[in-house]
This record gives sequence, structure tokens and C-alpha cells, in this order.
Amino acid sequence: MVPVQRKTRSQSKMGRSHKNAKVTASVRCPNCGSAKLPHSACAECGYVRPGLRLNLTKED
Repeated sequence: MVPVQRKTRSQSKMGRSHKNAKVTASVRCPNCGSAKLPHSACAECGYVRPGLRLNLTKED
């Protein structure tokens, strides 16, 4: 089967509009001030929330 009519250029581009790159949000760590992903532990100091901190070890 063959489509009755071709899609125009704008229709083709609008069909691909959801495939764009997403911007990754980042927030400042309240403990050390470095950038981190929201709802995750800080890579520099291990801070998650008040009263909870992950022990980070340096891998050689």
C-alpha cells in the first residue's frame, strides 16, 4: 500500500518534534555549593538531605 499524499516538510518536522534533546536540570548543593542533579546525592560531599550523608570513597 502507498500513501495517498506525501507529508509536507513541516508535517514531517512536526512529527519529529518530540525527539529533541532535553535540558538536564541541576541545582546547587546546600552543603558544599557544587552543582548536582535534583533528588540525588552530591558527588563531591555525599549530601542527600539533613541527617543523611553518603560515605564516598575515592577509587584509585
